[in-house]
Amino acid sequence: MLAFLLAWGLPAHGAEAPVPPSSALSPVLAGEKLTYDLAWTKVKAGTAVMSVEAVEPVDQHPMLKLLTTAQSSPFITKFYPVNNRVESWIDADSLLPQRMQFQRREGKRKNDFQYTFRQAEGKVTAVKDGQAAELEMAVGTQDAISCLYFARATMSLIPGASSFLNVHHDKKNYTLEIRVEGIERLEGAWGVKEAVRLLVVMPFQGIFLNEGNVRVWLSNDERRLPLLMKAKVIIGSVTATLVDGFQAVPKR
Repeated sequence: MLAFLLAWGLPAHGAEAPVPPSSALSPVLAGEKLTYDLAWTKVKAGTAVMSVEAVEPVDQHPMLKLLTTAQSSPFITKFYPVNNRVESWIDADSLLPQRMQFQRREGKRKNDFQYTFRQAEGKVTAVKDGQAAELEMAVGTQDAISCLYFARATMSLIPGASSFLNVHHDKKNYTLEIRVEGIERLEGAWGVKEAVRLLVVMPFQGIFLNEGNVRVWLSNDERRLPLLMKAKVIIGSVTATLVDGFQAVPKR
């Protein structure tokens, strides 16, 4: 199992205590669809969409598919086009990835990745641009998309706490650290919400070739919605702001 190393702290002065999810799966609901405006400095850089859907069970295990897309705006496309698509199939009980497909289209970089995770064996078959490799990994390893959902569902959000996740990305194994920095209020399309600010220490590049750590603000409620994300890039920074999907997920 994936080990969490937690350092406990006290809630920020004057803030409400962080709200834990009512169950391990409450922030990972089929039907959730989150849409983000991406901004590069003050310029609209594009749109990202993160969605969750139920899919056919595998060996009688319930499964979820995480789909994330990111597309640059017409202006940004002129000099740095981005059109990424990531699909991750995770076990709905353990929230561990079983399979992932990643089409990366960033500037001149064009790569196709496929991963098959054999969690019980601690192995992953990674195929990059048609070249396959059989690699070792830690049992309980996440992929570059599932790690966000896993953190939303399971980690402590008390300021001062930190978690370490094993992540496989681009045929390499990394340790991702998530630190809980504090609690603050954010205003946006969702209204005004109390949010928990996380610092994600990034050992690899993500959307728009981020060059450093990423900060994520999660709503301090049962859904733990990523309301805002900020990352430094080669020049300036990129901000992802939630603009749709904060409404209740419709019951199925």
